[in-house]
Amino acid sequence: MPESASAFWVTAPGRGAIAPAAMGDGDTPVRALYSGISRGTESLVFRGLVPPDLHAVMRCPFQEGDFPGPVKYGYSLVGVAEDGPLKGRRVFCLHPHQDRFRVPAAAVLPLPEGVPERRAVLAANLETAVNILWDALPPVGCRAAVVGGGVVGCLTAFLLARIPGADVQLIDVNPARAAVAQRLGVRFAAPEGAEGDRDLVVHASGSAAGLATALDLAGFEATVVEASWYGDRPVPAPLGGAFHPRRLRLLSSQVGSVAPALRARRSHRDRLALALSLLADPCLDALITGETAFPDLPAAMRRLAEAPGDDLCHIVRYP
Repeated sequence: MPESASAFWVTAPGRGAIAPAAMGDGDTPVRALYSGISRGTESLVFRGLVPPDLHAVMRCPFQEGDFPGPVKYGYSLVGVAEDGPLKGRRVFCLHPHQDRFRVPAAAVLPLPEGVPERRAVLAANLETAVNILWDALPPVGCRAAVVGGGVVGCLTAFLLARIPGADVQLIDVNPARAAVAQRLGVRFAAPEGAEGDRDLVVHASGSAAGLATALDLAGFEATVVEASWYGDRPVPAPLGGAFHPRRLRLLSSQVGSVAPALRARRSHRDRLALALSLLADPCLDALITGETAFPDLPAAMRRLAEAPGDDLCHIVRYP
């Protein structure tokens, strides 16, 4: 395997390039097959909107450079181990967009049988959805709503729908998400048509309007999980009106830490391995809506940051 590599770099806010990168250290060289663009977070990184006080917190594994740039960023890559304990196996790694690299064997996980490489790029976002449920602890028969039909929102709805007796609505302003919701086995509604009195509402739209909708749909003593990340944008939260009379519980969820309910007994690696195992369901292919060759990634990233359209998970294909 050649000891040279190319990676996608954010060179300055709103600009990117394919440029040389360090191979890294470790006993497991990996040749990339696909990587996934985590559109919400990576758009903020691409536009230079990571707040200075969060630069350390927002570092991803094997990141090179610093915010706002030049920086090598990303965390959802599938490849083939070229040597080491997993030689010849398909593996997943939390690694930036890069065609070849070396990491310790502990940094990769083998793909389960029955999980294709393209679908496996959803693992990082599905891990986030797993953590949301570990934070929320929804009961059997839960009446739930997910506001925001992006990748994380769709994956959260997918998991909630697998709870026995659950009634799950996916809510989005984009009517095209109705077809995706049907594939995932959940009901769809526009914000104005959503049913209220929910036991649990997960907000994943990344907008103030979505947060207001989430709070409005929550029933008495319900839990609202805020799963959006806004970068450095101030977000008004309508905490007047019925917020206090309903005794609502507003809870943040972020994937950087394992949820408290399972933190003593589950590691980050355990959580990621669980996410990979849950990707065997072919209905999740509905979330992969675009593909770009690695050399064309700078132009694709700029488009996704400026005008994402109906794209959900956009994947990068390596030579």
